[in-house]
This record gives sequence, C-alpha cells and structure tokens, in this order.
Amino acid sequence: MNTLAPAAAAEPVRPRIRRTHLALFVKDPFASALWYEEVLGMQVTARGARWVFLSFGQKHHDIALIQVDEPEAASRGTVNMQHYGLEIEGGLDDLRRLYGMLLRKNVEVVKTTDHKVGYGLYFHDPDGHRFEFFLELIHDDEEAKRLLGEYNAPSDNFDLQPL
Repeated sequence: MNTLAPAAAAEPVRPRIRRTHLALFVKDPFASALWYEEVLGMQVTARGARWVFLSFGQKHHDIALIQVDEPEAASRGTVNMQHYGLEIEGGLDDLRRLYGMLLRKNVEVVKTTDHKVGYGLYFHDPDGHRFEFFLELIHDDEEAKRLLGEYNAPSDNFDLQPL
C-alpha cells in the first residue's frame, strides 16, 4: 500500500540554498592550501591525510582540497568545472587592486569581462581550476535577470587596469 501523497497535489520541491562550498581534486592539497591562503586570504580550518578545508573567515569551510587518487598521472580534463565565481565586496578599485595582487603573485590571469550585471576577473589556481573575482554592479536581482536575458548573458572584453 502506497502511503505517499500524490505528487500532483504537492507544491514543487526546490532547494533553498543558504550557503555553499566547493570541493576540488588537486595533486597536493597541502601545497595548494598555501596558495589559497596567500592569494585568496583563506584560513585552514581542518586537515587530514589527503585533504585540507579552508574558510574565507565565517563558515567552517568554503573550499575543500582533496588529493586525487593518482597525483602523478593527474591532468585537467576538458569536461570539468568551467569556473567558480567569488563575489567581492567593494568597488572597481577593489577589483583593480585584486588584479594587481594576482599579477604580483604570478597568478595566471585568463581574462577580464563585462557581464553587464558586473565585471569579472578570471584566474587559475596551481592545479588549473578557474576562479572569478566578480564585482556585482546591479544589486536588484530582477533587473539583473532582465539584463542577462536582454544581452544574452554577455562576456564582453573589458579593459581592466590593475592597481
């Protein structure tokens, strides 16, 4: 006997996300953790034999670095995470300062873009994972959705000068 309520009568179930974290396979989580501390200002909150958890300062962890099973044979595949966006606080000069910091630390900067709803600064970690520092320009979510649709989610070149 089925005691479940009929699906047609129920409200659609959607996750209500409060916080997120990202777990990445890396060759050496301990060496990579040093990069995340130095470049992104993160703090190690836990570590094990093959993993390191890092926080931006409020949550128990925002990024987990987990050693891939065969580090010596590991390479970045073509089907993988495209990028992970990190929305920054502040304004354009803050994004420019972050750009300058990345260059001074010899971090590979991939591109700078104008998304019409914000500016993006893309870069790679030591294992080739792509990250984006994102400066939100439109803070009204409905207006941002409208603009993304109107401009077809643009990723236009943007001449960002580092500080």
